Order: sequence, then structure tokens, then C-alpha cells
Amino acid sequence: MAKPHSAGFFVPSSFHKKWILVILALFSVSTLIVLLFRATTDSSCSDRNNYDRYRYVNKEEERGAGKNGGSSGARVPNPLDFMKSKLVLLVSHELSLSGGPLLLMELAFLLRGVGAEVVWITYQKPTDSDEVIFSLENKMLDRGVQVFSARGQKAIDTALKADLVVLNTAVAGKWLDTVLKDSVHLVLPKVLWWIHEMRGHYFKLEFVKHLPSVAGAMIDSHTTADYWKNRTKERLGIKMPETFVVHLGNSKELMDVAESSVAKRVLREHVRESLGVRNDDLLFAIINSVSRGKGQDLFLRAFHEALQLIKEKKLQVPPMHAIIVGSDMSAQTKFETELRSFVAEKKIQDHVHFINKLLTVAPYLASIDVLVQNSQARGECFGRITIEAMAFQLPVLGTAAGGTMEIVVNETTGLLHRVGKEGVTPLAKNIVKLATHVERRLTMGKKGYERVKERFLEHHMSERIALVLKEVLEKAKNQT
Repeated sequence: MAKPHSAGFFVPSSFHKKWILVILALFSVSTLIVLLFRATTDSSCSDRNNYDRYRYVNKEEERGAGKNGGSSGARVPNPLDFMKSKLVLLVSHELSLSGGPLLLMELAFLLRGVGAEVVWITYQKPTDSDEVIFSLENKMLDRGVQVFSARGQKAIDTALKADLVVLNTAVAGKWLDTVLKDSVHLVLPKVLWWIHEMRGHYFKLEFVKHLPSVAGAMIDSHTTADYWKNRTKERLGIKMPETFVVHLGNSKELMDVAESSVAKRVLREHVRESLGVRNDDLLFAIINSVSRGKGQDLFLRAFHEALQLIKEKKLQVPPMHAIIVGSDMSAQTKFETELRSFVAEKKIQDHVHFINKLLTVAPYLASIDVLVQNSQARGECFGRITIEAMAFQLPVLGTAAGGTMEIVVNETTGLLHRVGKEGVTPLAKNIVKLATHVERRLTMGKKGYERVKERFLEHHMSERIALVLKEVLEKAKNQT
């Protein structure tokens, strides 16, 4: 079977060791968390013409994309400065290494950076001690975020006094009735509901019955906003509040690594050495938690088909490898066993590498040649790994679904294929296209990087969120 690889790279000299430490110091909060606590985050075309239905928050396009991205030497005002001294309560359904809680933590740190008073509560916590929760809470405490129990009078008092309450994910809605009870109506006018889910089982009244009464909903993509509008109306008979679409952005720390040729070279050397692949080999990677919804099985089928096409047509390409980042055989899931059995059956063990959850994504983004975003069904709500890969000038082979279609410009920054079994052969052909056309691959990567610089940076996201928070605060003020 394909051999799993563990984390950690061999450091041949003190010089390289120094650079590894420097690079790791530059990683974003979410990336560092992945490294320290041995897990990955789920952290998913052109923009669609549905701005009349949802408020698409895109301030930088009004004044010209990218004008705030340069360094002039003068301090650029933080768009969130108006949140100074505001009391903000952040409610997360859980505290884990999944994408939703980590995004909320990033918002907490952005708000703390401008002097806001930030309180965090976690609705669902295990009764036993949990190393990840303990470490994440201490991380927040170190950055000045207060951590309260989700239940009790202190949580109620904070919600009543807060200028803004942010509910993170649909499941956090249960906290409203469970804890606030008779005080719910006093808090709803200042609630911003940040929704990331795309799965049908979240559409339950017990979760979202208060949605029509909150100040607003913030959603990561137009596709997800469409889905929520239609499903809440058809399945639950309720109406969405004013909805803001806010695309995410890459952190400054990740961009520092992505834009450092030295950092990328060192990471590339060490990761490739650990994998046993050469510098000129072609690496196609899928970086997601291993599950059927993320499409690793269909990716491997397409990769095998691509190898067969190259062999049949006698094409001259460097050795190719498929990298599955997010493996966890300790869980012994049926799906992962199926993946490894397929690799053994097709005798492609030398071409497939399963990487466990010990490493951060940045070293792999620095070491691969193409990212495959193969999420199935409705796709990713947004897919932050996509914009992270584009920051590293990687072309993206993605499914034509979900938020991926709002990030990847087909034929320009990557190539899109259909979801499901129907997408296997098109994906295989796209793999061959990028394997045989070096210049096209590099050009797509550069175009992707330019797109990130235009609209997917931290300051872009901060500006978008700032506009939403201003409106929610104004609405709350008018209703109290």
C-alpha cells in the first residue's frame, strides 16, 4: 500500500534550521494551530450577477482594486478602528480545529487589534478535559480575548451589555433559547449570524428559527447565500434576514511566506526530501480532511486515468505524484481504507503519498505544483485552501460547484470540472493538460496570485467585514 508519511522535516544545517523557525513564526494563527495540535482545517470563475439579491460587500472595487495593498510608509487606517472600545460577544458552537471556529478566532484577533473588548463563549464543550480546547482558549487569553462559560448569568449579562453578538455557524443558534431564554428578544436586534454550512442537516428550526429576527447574516459565498435563502423558505417557511456576502482573505503571515522565495525554497526542499520525490517531479495535491464529500476517491481515480492517458499517448512528462494531505489512519475509517485499497489494486503506490494531519498546509503549498479542490455535491462554502494555494502561485483544478466558482476563473487561474463520477475523466484530462504544458501551468499560477492580491487579502476581508459591522451596529442602535 501507499506508505503514509509523518510530519517533520530533516534539517541538514543550522542555516536551514534557522529558516524553518523563521518561516514557522510567520504562519497565520490557523496554520500554526494545525502544526501544534496535529490536525488540518477545513478550514471552498467570475463573480455572479446576483448583487441585487444579496449585499455583496466589496469596498475596494468601489475605489479601485488593490489601492490599499501597497506600502507607502504612512500608517493606513484600519477599517475596523471604529470598533475600538466596543463590547463584542462571539458565540461558537464548538472550539475545535475546524474552519468555522478558527475563522471566528481570526475575527476575535482582528477586533482585539483595534482595541475592542472581545468575549468568547463555546456552546458545546466536552465534559472531559480536552488538550485542543485548553490550548486554543489559552491562545485567545494570551491575545486579550476573554473566555466565559456559555451558561450562567455572566453569559446572559454579557449578551445584554454587548454592542454586537456574533453567532458562528447555524448550530450556535441553539444557545439563544437554551441560555438567554426570556431575554432572547433583547439580544436578537444586535446579532450578526455568520454562516459557513452547506449541508442540508443544518436546516432545522431548533437551530435557525430566530434567523428572521437578527440584524443580519454574513455568508462566505453567493452560492451558499442562494442555498440558504431557498432552503429556509422551502423547508422551514422562514425568511432570511438582510444577508451580506463576504469573501474571505489570506492572512498577512501566510502572504509573507508565499511571497518569500527563500522560505518557499527551503520548505520545498525539505518536504520533497521527506516524500522521496525529486525537485522536477510534478506534484498534484488535495488538501482537505479525508472524507467522501471532499472527493479524494474521485481524485485518485482521475489521477490513475491521467497516468494511463500519458502512457497510451507516450507523452513526455516528469514523474507525477498524487499527494493526499489530511489522512488519519488512526481513525481507521472505511473511506480511507477504500482509498488505500484502490492505490494498491491499481499498483500506483510509488505515485501516491498519504500525509497525516501533523503538518501545516504552508509547507505543502510551497512544495507542490497544482492544487486539486475536488469537493463534491454543493462544493465548498468558500474553500480557503483555494486562495491560499493561489497565493503560492499554484493553478487550481476545482469542481464547478460552490465557492470555488467564485474564486477560480476557469481557463485563467485554473480549470474546472463537474462534480461526481462524470467529472473523473475531465479532471484526468485537466491533469494531463497541466502536466504537459509547463508555461500554461505557470501562467495560471501567476494569474491566480494576481487575483489574490486584488481581492483575497486580509485587508480586503477586514474592509468587507467592517462595512457589515457598521450596518449591524447602526441597525441595533435604531432598534434599542
